[in-house]
Amino acid sequence: MIDLDAVTSDNRLALARLLTEVENQTVEGDQALDRLFVRSGQAHLVGVTGAPGTGKSSLVSCLARNIRAVQQQTVAIVAVDPSSPFTGGAILGDRVRMRELAGDAGVFIRSMASRGELGGLARTTAGVVQVLDAAGFDFILIETVGAGQSEVDIARLAHTTLVVESPGLGDDIQAIKAGILEIADILVINKADLPGAENTERALRANLDLGYNLRLNHDSAHKMTLSEVEEKAPGWTPPIIKAVATQHTGIDEVITAVLRHRDHLKETGLWQQRDRERLRTEVTHLLQAELMRRWQRSVSAQSFEKVLQLVFERKVSPGAAIDSLINGSYN
Repeated sequence: MIDLDAVTSDNRLALARLLTEVENQTVEGDQALDRLFVRSGQAHLVGVTGAPGTGKSSLVSCLARNIRAVQQQTVAIVAVDPSSPFTGGAILGDRVRMRELAGDAGVFIRSMASRGELGGLARTTAGVVQVLDAAGFDFILIETVGAGQSEVDIARLAHTTLVVESPGLGDDIQAIKAGILEIADILVINKADLPGAENTERALRANLDLGYNLRLNHDSAHKMTLSEVEEKAPGWTPPIIKAVATQHTGIDEVITAVLRHRDHLKETGLWQQRDRERLRTEVTHLLQAELMRRWQRSVSAQSFEKVLQLVFERKVSPGAAIDSLINGSYN
């Protein structure tokens, strides 16, 4: 059995072993999550998402270095990589980009394979984050796969969500269409030294204006600028920050925005609200998974294939097949 006191006492080997158990969804891993839950709930969870090629990994690396050097706090990084088509494991590309963090005892990096999961996150990401939270890390940076339109799940896990854009990739309209901008607490234009950065900023700002206007009454919304909306609609307006992660510029501004957002969440009570929503989502997902497991144990493979064959022959609709499988009327 894994020593949980070792996990919460800077024993990185014990921590890594427990994370493997959690990822593999073993009985030992599930039991450890149950026991560690009461120790979690203190870390600031920061999600970093965006399309491939925007420089998310480089940005995360710079954020971690700033948190260590300037904020002098510990940071864990959960990098969800695409699954290898050969081994099914994580390709570990993010670790290659984060080599400059190696050797820092206050930084822990964990790569996870997406294992085909949509939403930009692996199924067990919430469990891994909970373990790292209980282990005492101050910040947990969660980098998604970079799959574009399916990445909104990060908003259900993180307290603060950074959406990373970059000029010249043709992603502005795609991100808007996908709803990615709607989950952003902070917008970062990375690679801002490239041509087109100003156009990207204007596009993002125009759509922020539009998004906030739509939340107000229709009579006056079309007359209001973003700054006026901030005054009339108290809350948080996502800042747009330009950065060049490879040159370590703009990183201080991003960290300042993250800290400001944390203060805003705590002052308004949204911190607790987001935690409740995150836990609600986790309980719902676990319930669905457990119900599926129990159903699979109650129905034989032969019975399932029998009903499925009727669907193949178009004698039974998929909906009717589900009813018969759940109600046990397939015999």
